[in-house]
Amino acid sequence: MDIETSAYSGSVVLRRLLAYSRQYWHFFLLGIGGFVINAASENGAVQIIKYITDALTTHDHQARWIIPLMVIVLVFGRGLGSFMGNYFISLVARNIVYRLRTQMFDKLIKLPADYYHLNSPARIAAKIMYDVEQVTSAATEAVIALAREGLTTLAYLAVLFWYNWRLSLLILLMGPLIGKVVKIASDRFRKLSHRIQASMGDINHVANETIQGYQVVRSFGGENFERKRFDQASQEYLRQSMKMVVTSSVSTPIVQMIIALSMAAVVWLALGPGRTGFHSAGEFIAYFTAAGLLAKPVRALTDVNQKVQRGIAAAQSVFELLDLPEEEDNGSLRPESIVGHVEFRNVSFAYPGGETVLDKINFRIKAGQTVALVGRSGAGKSTLVQLLPRFYAPTEGIILIDDIPIQDFALDYLRAHIALVNQKVMLFNSTVRENIAYGALANCSDHDIEEACRMAYADDFVHKLPQKMHTPIGQDGIQLSGGQRQRLSLARALLKNAPLLILDEATSALDNESEYYIQQALDRVMKNRTTLVIAHRLSTIENADLILVMEKGRIVEQGTHEVLLGQNGLYAQMHSRNFSDMDESAS
Repeated sequence: MDIETSAYSGSVVLRRLLAYSRQYWHFFLLGIGGFVINAASENGAVQIIKYITDALTTHDHQARWIIPLMVIVLVFGRGLGSFMGNYFISLVARNIVYRLRTQMFDKLIKLPADYYHLNSPARIAAKIMYDVEQVTSAATEAVIALAREGLTTLAYLAVLFWYNWRLSLLILLMGPLIGKVVKIASDRFRKLSHRIQASMGDINHVANETIQGYQVVRSFGGENFERKRFDQASQEYLRQSMKMVVTSSVSTPIVQMIIALSMAAVVWLALGPGRTGFHSAGEFIAYFTAAGLLAKPVRALTDVNQKVQRGIAAAQSVFELLDLPEEEDNGSLRPESIVGHVEFRNVSFAYPGGETVLDKINFRIKAGQTVALVGRSGAGKSTLVQLLPRFYAPTEGIILIDDIPIQDFALDYLRAHIALVNQKVMLFNSTVRENIAYGALANCSDHDIEEACRMAYADDFVHKLPQKMHTPIGQDGIQLSGGQRQRLSLARALLKNAPLLILDEATSALDNESEYYIQQALDRVMKNRTTLVIAHRLSTIENADLILVMEKGRIVEQGTHEVLLGQNGLYAQMHSRNFSDMDESAS
């Protein structure tokens, strides 16, 4: 997609950004008013130079008292205007960036699982941190510079035309040429900004993988490999950044040279015999003072172009994210209760652009039953259970709960009645209590939280922690063992008390003691709940009411433990090997 001819062209993006400023229009006007005062002060300095020159030639003794007062007033006005402009424009810009960042975060929470499947966490984080920061730069520094230097430029041009409009026309004639240079530089800046954003995403991606997998990196001697990957991403960022510097370093002197040529022509004409067109020496000096000072704000406007284009490129990335479709939630049903009957009818699923993962899945679970999903790695077990809370939508078929299609339920209602315990436990950088009573469970009573903790066999180690329930456990519960983290996850599921329960290999990779406690907790959490469990622990599988044996996205066998053993098929083969060939993490 050509971004300059799409809905994300530079002009469209600028209009969208400006639309965010509407509710802050009064602050924006105050900021512009401040810069008007600042520009008037710059203009006043030129007038003082004229007044001093004329006073010296006419021996005006009153100027001795008037000029110092004028200087004080102008300096005060310049300071006041600069403060007002910087403060109020920054206030508007920072509020716009605040709204953009919060909207991006809200969008990330509502995006379908496909987005997270196709984009790495590091690249997503780069959007919400780096890209928005570039918008911040454009919305603060760039806007301030555009307002201040732009108004100052207009003030100087007003002086030039006031004193000699004929000579000043020569300066304006160079405007289209300057505009052409700025346009070429702007296009180049924006293209390079997109490349810089991509390379920054690569840097974050490599760094994130190395940090999270530092044990694997060190265990397998991957330091040089990761160092090389990081160096390549950093070199690309360096190359694109230097191209940005070169473009800026070339375009600014070109603009200055164009201005210098126009000024040289003006001076040549003005100094011709009988052609000055000025009424006094003061006007002549004031004119050329203003003409000389004009180069500074014009140069500043050229320099700020780089930040503006970076901000536009970043805003394009931000708006692309904000315009992504959210999870579909067309359901509205909120029955008083859910009993827990579950049925899959001819359900098939494929990831976008990928092969079929599930093919014609059919089974029915009665309320309160436990169904075990077994099969080799990649059989589609984890994908199947993720369809129930509508993390993904089937490409074919229908899923029913209590004989109602799940898409007819309001999405928040549906998920409120499903508890999920993953193989990889997700804990947050907060306290034990806040991790158990998370989200919608935050208002649960201390008694209920303690009871959930006890039923998950977590109370024994929680009470030994320094601050018990209020002990911080670090990012991802790093201060706890794997078994302790899993028990907190089960306590969270127990506290939710949902009629439907999904256990995605909740007992893998645990030592025997931890597994014993987890298995006891599982027996409690599964009681009187419709449970779908992915497992290779023999005890969990044998006690299931129904076992579904999956192979290459299909259910190839189903029945109780005894029935499947009697069929002497795939299940019997896996059972004979104690299910040791199944790697649940990849399915």
